[in-house]
Amino acid sequence: MSRAFEPPPGRQVFSRSFTPSASDIDANGHVNNVVYLGWAQDLAIAHWDSAAAPDESQALAWVALRHEVDYRRALLPGETALGRTWVSETAQGPRFDRFVRIDGPDGAMCAQVRTVWCLIDKATGRPRRVPAELIARFG
Repeated sequence: MSRAFEPPPGRQVFSRSFTPSASDIDANGHVNNVVYLGWAQDLAIAHWDSAAAPDESQALAWVALRHEVDYRRALLPGETALGRTWVSETAQGPRFDRFVRIDGPDGAMCAQVRTVWCLIDKATGRPRRVPAELIARFG
């Protein structure tokens, strides 16, 4: 199991709360593991939408290349989770790592996700190098 993610000092962190619906609860009586991955994606999209300029949103898109999820604590019905996300300090060409941590109301980690995203030029459908100014804005 991976060490618990924490944003490096000084990194910008985007957050939002998640309250599970009845359909998010599985046969074991807690939030289904797949729901955490959906929340991680929702968090990443909301983070992009909050910081991207309108022309960037029209011209660029992100696609997930890889998700790596660690589950630690069950989130139970009626509990609200806090999701936090931040991105790596550097990109590798068109690839950018994103980290997500979802904590229960007690502050204990429920799940964490490391994803690798690829920046796509919408006009061509091809990968595009992540510009330095975009890295700086999310840092």
